[in-house]
Amino acid sequence: MNKLPSSTRALMLLALVLLCLPLVLPNSFYYDVAIRVAFNAVIAIGLNLLIGYTGQISLGHAGFFGLGAYASAILSSRYGWPPALALVAAAAGVATLALLVARPVLRLKGHYLAMATLGLGIIIMIMLTNESALTGGPDGMAVPPFSVFGRELSGEKHWYAVGAVALWLMAWTALNLINAPGGRALQAIHGSEIAALAVGVDVAAMKVRVFVLSAAVASVMGSLSAHYVGFVTPGVAGFLHSIELVTMVVLGGMASVFGSIIGTVVLTLLPQLLSAFEGWETVAFGAVLMLCMILLPKGVVPTLRARLNRSAP
Repeated sequence: MNKLPSSTRALMLLALVLLCLPLVLPNSFYYDVAIRVAFNAVIAIGLNLLIGYTGQISLGHAGFFGLGAYASAILSSRYGWPPALALVAAAAGVATLALLVARPVLRLKGHYLAMATLGLGIIIMIMLTNESALTGGPDGMAVPPFSVFGRELSGEKHWYAVGAVALWLMAWTALNLINAPGGRALQAIHGSEIAALAVGVDVAAMKVRVFVLSAAVASVMGSLSAHYVGFVTPGVAGFLHSIELVTMVVLGGMASVFGSIIGTVVLTLLPQLLSAFEGWETVAFGAVLMLCMILLPKGVVPTLRARLNRSAP
């Protein structure tokens, strides 16, 4: 009997964990943490396709998250759109914006690209803050509950199911993309753009596609997050949120789908676990992150995988 591919076994393990997790979650607080982990992990996987596999840094993805959140909130609350339709329209609008800015921005490299995407994120946050007539300004705005065909999505178990399904589907999509010719083209671009061009890869088009995909994923999760929380403020599009998303990718391991999930889990749970260090939570959090990067320089999953492979007979 043929052995199952490692990616298939990993997806089966992820499905098992997601199915069994509700059995051990004691109350709504832990459900809330699990839902936020799932939402952030979906964004981190999409961002890892851009950063880890293609080698294109982005410090402005929280802007796409915020645009998705606000577009869905405005369309559903101020114009009466069904939330599901508002989510789709928001994702289409964000994808169009990403497509328009991708070609000029992705011509840049290194810290120039980082600064350009950072500037884009800052522009989005300023716009969301200043357009108070639509967005409510710095105070934010209320977001109606999410509903599909008139059926309202409520309760932590329903939202956990949405987050779990979204996470598994995103992991499945990313793994299939990576193992396809397009995914190998992305990794070739990361290795050397000149070499990728030499073997016939349309480097500019591939970078644009993965940028648009990761932006659309961030928009969808921004919309879902806004409807889940029931309120949204411009802070969701802020620089610190972008840094948090990138840190999830780097900590878990670049060019690792499941590294994105582990990085998200660690970065989301650490503040909760360090709450006992009253007044010193931030210092302890920074120290733990520093130790992780010193001891696990390539990220948690790739480093542990390499060490296990070396120790295997």
